[in-house]
Amino acid sequence: MAAASSSDYNGCGAESNEANSKWLDAHYDPMANIHTFSACLALADLHGDGEYKLVVGDLGPGGQQPRLKVLKGPLVMTESPLPALPAAAATFLMEQHEPRTPALALASGPCVYVYKNLRPYFKFSLPQLPPNPLEQDLWNQAKEDRIDPLTLKEMLESIRETAEEPLSVQSLRFLQLELSEMEAFVNQHKSNSIKRQTVITTMTTLKKNLADEDAVSCLVLGTENKELLVLDPEAFTILAKMSLPSVPVFLEVSGQFDVEFRLAAACRNGNIYILRRDSKHPKYCIELSAQPVGLIRVHKVLVVGSTQDSLHGFTHKGKKLWTVQMPAAILTMNLLEQHSRGLQAVMTGLANGEVRIYRDKALLNVIHTPDAVTSLCFGRYGREDNTLIMTTRGGGLIIKILKRTAVFVEGGSEVGPPPAQAMKLNVPRKTRLYVDQTLREREAGTAMHRAFQTDLYLLRLRAARAYLQALESSLSPMSATAREPLKLHAVVQGLGPTFKLTLHLQNTSTARPVLGLLVCCLYNEALYSLPRAFFKVPLLVPGLNYPLETFVESLSNKGISDIIKVLVLREGQSAPLLSAHVNMPGSEGLAAA
Repeated sequence: MAAASSSDYNGCGAESNEANSKWLDAHYDPMANIHTFSACLALADLHGDGEYKLVVGDLGPGGQQPRLKVLKGPLVMTESPLPALPAAAATFLMEQHEPRTPALALASGPCVYVYKNLRPYFKFSLPQLPPNPLEQDLWNQAKEDRIDPLTLKEMLESIRETAEEPLSVQSLRFLQLELSEMEAFVNQHKSNSIKRQTVITTMTTLKKNLADEDAVSCLVLGTENKELLVLDPEAFTILAKMSLPSVPVFLEVSGQFDVEFRLAAACRNGNIYILRRDSKHPKYCIELSAQPVGLIRVHKVLVVGSTQDSLHGFTHKGKKLWTVQMPAAILTMNLLEQHSRGLQAVMTGLANGEVRIYRDKALLNVIHTPDAVTSLCFGRYGREDNTLIMTTRGGGLIIKILKRTAVFVEGGSEVGPPPAQAMKLNVPRKTRLYVDQTLREREAGTAMHRAFQTDLYLLRLRAARAYLQALESSLSPMSATAREPLKLHAVVQGLGPTFKLTLHLQNTSTARPVLGLLVCCLYNEALYSLPRAFFKVPLLVPGLNYPLETFVESLSNKGISDIIKVLVLREGQSAPLLSAHVNMPGSEGLAAA
């Protein structure tokens, strides 16, 4: 595809100077009359001649007259009408036979239309859903002329407001009619059987049993009745069916259907659900703070665009990795994959007329367009490997080609080392002591390491012995029983001969309170006098500290000191739950508690 001159392009370049741009301006037609979104764009070699075409599921102006268009270069090669608005377009290989030309699948309404060599090949329709029994009964009564059209309308409106299952298309059309048109509609359709049909909301492809680029693929469909269907590529039978809590709107898959695959579905309830092989229901759930507007998988990271004008990166288990704030609302997203350099990045079309390209949270490039971009597609087009195709809100078509010499650099800077690398570091001069120590470490490195390990083992041994001694002497301030998680701490205040003893008791459990505890102080009555040596502990709420205070009077005038043993008991039991030794002044305070 030949690149157009900048004068023909009317200023739609990414940068003001085209020589510094990474893109060649190939084509710009503001009157192309293409109204679509990224899911309805696909690039494929439809005839096996090496010439890649652009497949467009066109919504038509104002959502009227949807059409399937195939473009070759800047021109529309073929177009055909569609019975309903397109939901997604995809190309895939159905079989291994030669010539290996891909098939085109277009999801529209309740059907998937499959084309080979741009000719209709197969039509897959979603299985019908069972109708609402109440709705069926009402139409049966109308068939037997037992209810009038006005009563039928009131009953159907009541069912629509209360029932979880939606009404059939026939009932919904009936509710939209004027009173004068109802009787004729009932007479015309009362003999028809009630059919409830769901529609396709999203579609993608999944490799069948090989990961090769030219391997056979299955179609994966998301439906309005909160289901995911995997279709066989040859017989178009349903291979697997999975249920979701909400209606899927975006799909991303990885792996192979016959081996192992992982499927991510962004739904209308603002959540992303992760499913794996042989799982009928989601395995993981990512809860978003806003509605998703796009879902792209870059290597092992799920990149999600939200209505809060931000990009988020998640793992497949739901862990958030990063967030990038956009300068405007995100209109569309798609994947940029440059095979020659092994690059995968995310393209985002913004409402301010920018197309931003990100690798993780690093900005690689910004493209400015004359109108807001509503769909993006990157890949081989014609015979050019790296072609970017964009459609605008006004129906315009923009085609750009990535220069073969272009290299995406984070932050948009030039190729090469960062400027900080050229700064000279202020490294101090080597001293004589440093040189001698370096030589000593080289010569005696093994001996120094062995001495360090010996000292470390001795330290661990002494710590273990001290811990064992504390356990054997029952001096731990923590309760040894799992039934009563308690913690006791004692503080002695004063210069004597009268001291204040404060016992801090705490319930260390997370949720269970403790009741019915007693605290008793055992001491030498010849040396000390306690006006209150016995406490009845109130209800211990988890996490709160309860201080218990008493006074201790020293009776010895010779400076003799002793310990006071504090016991925590349960009412009616003699064995203490917890004990601590308090060293009175003359010692070091609380011993091993």
